[in-house]
Amino acid sequence: VQLQESGPGLVKASQTLSLTCTVSGDSIEGDFYYWSWVRQAPGQDLVWIGYIDYTGDTDYSAPLNSRASISRDLAKNQFTLELSSVTPEDTAVYYCAGGRDWGSPKLNGYDYYGRGTQVTVSS
Repeated sequence: VQLQESGPGLVKASQTLSLTCTVSGDSIEGDFYYWSWVRQAPGQDLVWIGYIDYTGDTDYSAPLNSRASISRDLAKNQFTLELSSVTPEDTAVYYCAGGRDWGSPKLNGYDYYGRGTQVTVSS
């Protein structure tokens, strides 16, 4: 299974960040799988943002709940993160990840994860 993040590397403050994860080798409808977005800012720990599961249900971390939204496109086997009202504090490497669990503070806590994509928010 391979995951590939795509999206703009530079976003202006107050805009909405949109990132897409393309999954190959397995269906995102596979039973009991959770498809997450996580991020890591320079010098900081990995932070779980949220997931969309195999049924289409979503959940988000409390600090980002009001700004994050995750959706999916079953025809393309993709899931997308939208993060609204971004600030420079949202600058980080963003990863998509998948597995039978979610919320891990380590990338290797997930069964699969992408290479990550750098997102910089300009003020």
